[in-house]
Amino acid sequence: MATTGERKDKLEFNKLQKRLRRLTGSAIVDFNMIEEGDKVMVCLSGGKDSFAMLDLLMSLQKTAPVNFELVAVNLDQKQPGFPEEVLPAYLREVGVPFHILEKDTYSVVKEKIPEGKTTCGLCSRLRRGTLYSFAEKIGATKIALGHHRDDMVETLFLNMFYGSKLSAMPPKLRASDGRNIVIRPLAYCKESDLEAYAKAKQFPIIPCNLCGSQENLQRQAIKQMLHDWERRFPGRIEQIFGAMQNVAPSQLADRGLFDFEGLTLDRTGERDPYAFDEASVTDWSEGVAAPVAPAGVQMIEAVEIQ
Repeated sequence: MATTGERKDKLEFNKLQKRLRRLTGSAIVDFNMIEEGDKVMVCLSGGKDSFAMLDLLMSLQKTAPVNFELVAVNLDQKQPGFPEEVLPAYLREVGVPFHILEKDTYSVVKEKIPEGKTTCGLCSRLRRGTLYSFAEKIGATKIALGHHRDDMVETLFLNMFYGSKLSAMPPKLRASDGRNIVIRPLAYCKESDLEAYAKAKQFPIIPCNLCGSQENLQRQAIKQMLHDWERRFPGRIEQIFGAMQNVAPSQLADRGLFDFEGLTLDRTGERDPYAFDEASVTDWSEGVAAPVAPAGVQMIEAVEIQ
């Protein structure tokens, strides 16, 4: 018989799983990520997020109103000590079709990037090119990446602080050449929920050791900043993510996004009343304070300036 603690843990896990399923399903629907007949290439890195994404997509596939295919793909970048047997064993166990790609991007990154410098940018570009090419080869119509809400918010600040650009990771993206579409089904999911889910499911996590610890990475600094904000002001990250979905181009300063130069007056027709638009006006042009009353307001005597 289950103990009280075990029953409580099971209840909490069920709530967490339902929440993640609901949020993942909502993101898929809101951005039309998966359509009838899609072949979704699920990019599995071995980290908690991609494991959770695959697990949730497999669960949703059983009840989805559209038919779609899942195929898991891992890119073995030939990092020293990478446990090659872990992912194939897991994928066979869960019964999803998969491919393991092998490409020594590790050596390229270590050759090109000086010791102590950030390797993530080059590593991502090399990985992306390989995955895009393979998606075409197998006829995948969508490429699913495991980025979550916190990743997207962090990227927003990274681009603002270090790139002077207001952009982030979109939930759905068409590659610049139009040949691939990337989706992020975990766009609405919190990292803390995914961490708890991965722990409860006991996924065989494989840490990325390409970059070592690199404690001074720009993303780590942004992550710490957001963590501090969230601790002091609970809900702050959710508010920032909400702002990313509620953009007002006319209230920013991008001349390519909004036609500021072409703005013109238009006082034709009747207007709606302004709030508090009937103010008292004082005319000082004749050397005296001469109140000018709005319509319907009684005038008071002019007051001579002393």
